[in-house]
Amino acid sequence: MHSEVMRSRFIISALGILICHSYFGIIQERITRGIYGSDVNEDGTIGERFTCTLTLVAIECLCNLIFAKVILTKQTQPSDDKTPRYYYALAALSNLLSMVSSNMALRWISYPTQLIAKSAKPIPVMILGVLIGRKSYPLRKYFHTLLIVIGVTIFMYKVDESQESSESTTLGQVLILFSLFMNGITGVVQDRITSIGKPSPQLMMMWVNTWCTIILTIVITITGEWIHFLKFTSSHPEIIKDLLLISTTGAFGQFFIFTMISNFGSLPCSIVTTVRKFFAVLFSVMVFGNSLSRLQWFGAILVFAGLFADMFVKGRRKSKGE
Repeated sequence: MHSEVMRSRFIISALGILICHSYFGIIQERITRGIYGSDVNEDGTIGERFTCTLTLVAIECLCNLIFAKVILTKQTQPSDDKTPRYYYALAALSNLLSMVSSNMALRWISYPTQLIAKSAKPIPVMILGVLIGRKSYPLRKYFHTLLIVIGVTIFMYKVDESQESSESTTLGQVLILFSLFMNGITGVVQDRITSIGKPSPQLMMMWVNTWCTIILTIVITITGEWIHFLKFTSSHPEIIKDLLLISTTGAFGQFFIFTMISNFGSLPCSIVTTVRKFFAVLFSVMVFGNSLSRLQWFGAILVFAGLFADMFVKGRRKSKGE
C-alpha cells in the first residue's frame, strides 16, 4: 500500500513539473515575443510588444517569495543558520542579473534557443567552481560537460538567419552568455552558503527572492518602469491574464519540484526537469512555429545526452556508496 502511495505521489509530482513548467515557458515566450493590441504604429507595425522585463522578473520573484513563505509556515526549519545575509544578497544579485538578461534575450532569440543554451548552466558553474571555489571534478564530468558545450555550440549556430537580423541574434546570444556567467557566480555563492549555514532549500529560496524583490523594487522605482508597466497593462488588459498564468504556473511548478525532492531526492527531480526542457522545446516548436534545423536537433540531442549521462552516472555512483 505504501509503495502505491509513493508511486502515485511520484506520478503526480512528475506530471505537475512537466505541465506547469512547460506551460510556464509557453506563457513566458508569449509575453516577451508576442504582440498586444491591433493599433497601427507610426512605422507601420501593428500592436505593441511588452518590454517591462524588470517588472516581469519582479512579479516572478515576488510570487516565489510568497510560495517559499507558505512552505516555511508548514515546515519546521532549523534556527541555526549562521550565513551572513550579504551572501544571500550577492546570490540574489547574480541570480537576478541572470534572470533579467535571459528574459531580455527572448526579444531577439526564440525560446528553444534560450532553453538549450540555459541547459549549459553546468559549464560556468564548473569553470568558476575550479577557478574560484578551488574544486576538482572527475574526468567523466569534463567529458559530459564537453558534450553539452558541443551541443550548445551546434544549436546556437544558425544556418538560416533570414527571419532575424544577424545583429539582433548576436545580441540575444550575448545576453544568454552573460546569463550563464551569472549562473556560475550564483552557483559558487550558493555552495558557499550551503557550506557555512546549511540552510534548507526553502529558506535559501526565501532569502534570495526577498533580496531580488527588494533590489527590483528599487530599480523599477528609480527607472520609472513601473509607470510604463501600468500604462501598458491599462492599454492592454489582456496581458494581466498572462501575468497571472505565469505567476501561478511558476509557483505550482516550484511546489511540485520541492515535493519531488523531499519524497524522492534530487536525482529523480533532475531527470524530470531535464525531460521537461525537451518537451518545452517541442511545445515551443508546435505552438509558436519555432522551426529547428536538423543540425539544431542534433545539437539539442547532444546537450540532453550530456545532461542525462551525468545524472545517471552520478546516481549509480551514489547507489554504490562511492
